[in-house]
Amino acid sequence: MSCPPAQEALLYKARQVLAQGLLETEAAEAPPSPCISVCRMDEDRSHCVGCLRTLEELRLWGKTDAATQRQIWHAVLQRCELTP
Repeated sequence: MSCPPAQEALLYKARQVLAQGLLETEAAEAPPSPCISVCRMDEDRSHCVGCLRTLEELRLWGKTDAATQRQIWHAVLQRCELTP
């Protein structure tokens, strides 16, 4: 899966988060949510069309630790083919 062309907002946010070092293991703060306020599932309900998170990743986000949030971000980056 790659980021749809309309997801420039997600790519922009991903680049900011990477540039700030928030996905590094030793980062002092947790990364922000990948949400770009385009909240709806794709046709097969496997991913949000805005942030490319799965239903399980969406459920986990608010109640998990920063390390797991970084793992979720890395999964999103892989789906966008934008790996650090």
